[in-house]
Amino acid sequence: MKLKGIVHKYGADVNTDVIIPARYLNVSDPDELAGHCMEDIDADFLKKMNKGDIIMAATNFGCGSSREHAPLAIKAAGISCVIAASFARIFFRNAINIGLPVLECPAAVEKTESGDILEVDLEKGEIKNTTKDMVFSAEPYPQFMSDLIKAGGLIEYTKKRLASRRI
Repeated sequence: MKLKGIVHKYGADVNTDVIIPARYLNVSDPDELAGHCMEDIDADFLKKMNKGDIIMAATNFGCGSSREHAPLAIKAAGISCVIAASFARIFFRNAINIGLPVLECPAAVEKTESGDILEVDLEKGEIKNTTKDMVFSAEPYPQFMSDLIKAGGLIEYTKKRLASRRI
């Protein structure tokens, strides 16, 4: 799976409360959540981003509450993946569960700026910064996690597995 997009870069400790503010937690529609993605950290985020773009951040991205709304809002907004120096573990798992690719790569974060264009090969764990002609390596996913992401998340993955067992 290969992705390409413009980077929108943030600092450390991007909390789930700024990814999707608590005032929208009574909403479950992904499209409505997407309309409020990142608004408390970057009011113009949705105006600046295009489908397929990439969020990048320093350490501890997705800290705070364990709400699944945060990665869901990011995915529904059209972000193709999130790259960070590190993730809060529950955010990382929630992202994989809904089919949002997330990669840890401190070197890419250190050398990449907002506006740079990245090409990401999830199977290889390769991150190319085409703006700066640099290549970085992240740990590729184990096969089962790659299959979850390709399927669109845990629910779709499970549906496909169950359907394949029916005769």
